[in-house]
Amino acid sequence: MGRYFGKKIIVYLITFIIAVTINFVIPRMMPGDPIQILLSRFSGMEGGREIIEKQLTLLFSLDDPLIVQYFKFWKSIFTGDFGISIMQFPTPVIDIIKKAIIYDLILLIPSIILSWIVGNKLGAFSGVNKKADNVLMPIFYFLSSSPYFWLAGVVAFFLGVKLGWFPISGAYSATMNPGFNLKFIFDYLKHWVLPFLSMFLVELGGWAIGMRNMIIYERSSNYSKYMEALGASDKCIRRYGFRNGVLPQVTGLALRLAGIIGGAITVETVFNYPGLGRVMLNAVFNQDYFLLQGIFLAIVTMTLVANFVVDIIYMFIDPRVRLSFSGEV
Repeated sequence: MGRYFGKKIIVYLITFIIAVTINFVIPRMMPGDPIQILLSRFSGMEGGREIIEKQLTLLFSLDDPLIVQYFKFWKSIFTGDFGISIMQFPTPVIDIIKKAIIYDLILLIPSIILSWIVGNKLGAFSGVNKKADNVLMPIFYFLSSSPYFWLAGVVAFFLGVKLGWFPISGAYSATMNPGFNLKFIFDYLKHWVLPFLSMFLVELGGWAIGMRNMIIYERSSNYSKYMEALGASDKCIRRYGFRNGVLPQVTGLALRLAGIIGGAITVETVFNYPGLGRVMLNAVFNQDYFLLQGIFLAIVTMTLVANFVVDIIYMFIDPRVRLSFSGEV
């Protein structure tokens, strides 16, 4: 197991280094000058513009050679100082990320976990029930092929505009003050439902299709036929089929994490939800290098950590992985 974790850690470290390097390069390849954008706010000031421009350039270290900026960026990763946002000057980048990432985690974690659980259960049921399969499979294909932003618009139109059950914009009402109290929590949950439902439904369709196909494959395998010949109950055979079929789904979960984070960006834009996705989109429009770098780093870190957790879970649920360390396989 030590070798297993050692190899995984090395792979994730290399991935992290490459991701950080790309994260540093891409914002600097964008056209335009962020300092000039920031200076436009001071366009009404008479005199002193050159002094302000020089001070801002020094503040953001944009006059330093790229290699110096690169090593400063690595230093900021370990110190937690990602600089000051150009878009929300003079707010530190880390403060903006801390505020937005809370909304992301509250939205992403339930949508990922619940869509995986419900999708696998419905897919397994569809795989063993022909009548249910005829009804559910078209729904699964429709959901899995729906773009996040399109389904978000459909959900917002019917549940928010037509029926008026839920608000369609923001994370809470403008009249509410954020706080840990029942009034704010209830208001927040009403705003949370539509973004969550949009991501949940798209992901559910994909998991259900995958599990349905795996169950059909497992039911036609030799061990299932052998258990049936021995007189094992259908429930027992389904249970073993589900346990074997869920293993590729766990691997797929690790691969889908990055995709669902990308989907969150479009969903948050549709609902004006104050997560990292919407903040990142605004940072792109305003050429906010430092905020973009901080958000990309947060997303990469969340994705790698989640994948590592999935790798650990896979080791415990698949006996073949554990037995390979003892030489029994």
